[in-house]
Amino acid sequence: MKLTGKQIIFKEHFEFGILEIHRIMGSMGLCHGMFLLIYPKYVIARKYLKYNHIVNTLLNQASMQKKLLLLGIVSFMLVSFSFGKKVKLFNGKDLTGWKNYGTEKWYVDKHNLICESGPDKKYGYLATEKFYKNFDLTCHFLQESNGNSGIFFRSTIVGTKISGWQCEVAPKGHDSGGIYESYGRGWLVQIPDEKENILKPGKWNTMRVKVVGDHIQTWLNGVAMTDFTDQKIGAANGSIALQIHDGGGIKVRWKKLKIEEL
Repeated sequence: MKLTGKQIIFKEHFEFGILEIHRIMGSMGLCHGMFLLIYPKYVIARKYLKYNHIVNTLLNQASMQKKLLLLGIVSFMLVSFSFGKKVKLFNGKDLTGWKNYGTEKWYVDKHNLICESGPDKKYGYLATEKFYKNFDLTCHFLQESNGNSGIFFRSTIVGTKISGWQCEVAPKGHDSGGIYESYGRGWLVQIPDEKENILKPGKWNTMRVKVVGDHIQTWLNGVAMTDFTDQKIGAANGSIALQIHDGGGIKVRWKKLKIEEL
């Protein structure tokens, strides 16, 4: 399995982190067995680096009583704050955290995020205010009418001109789950005909998009659709953006948009 940059850092510092926390607890007279019980190894490996400098500074001046208090604080921090936790991109109530590009319609209905063609029948985008470089994104979508839409990643937008890459969300027979580069190379990966029946028209579908470095993977309803590497994508960064295609007549519902930063 190919490790991400952060996973490599955790791997390199794992033993060092274990030994340091063990040393701290040893100075308090706590046994090795208690150390392993209180601090699961995976938690230490994932969290230790964030608080190391704080712990060392305080320990240099702490009495035994203060060390015990510090141990409780560090324990709370390690358990309470989780790296890589999936978070909601859409809160089910409003468009907080998103920015609208264009004159097409984006609104909330029955806790769903709706994209719908407006009177101008032009391209429209709803993009996250935050950039996401390495991530694992899942969402559910239902194509109520002409469902020509998409999920852009590592994208930037000026007006309604987008630079980035799209995981296609389109009517049946039009490569949903494939990857398209707008204003560039066009299709990077299209879907083979035998996978075109995976999309469920008029029903809820689940799309997953995972991008780590130059490695891109997509799944539609749990079935792998693309898996490839691309140097140009690897060098980019930008927002997650949902698309309304031009031409009019489009209406797509979205829900359960969740992302995990990697």
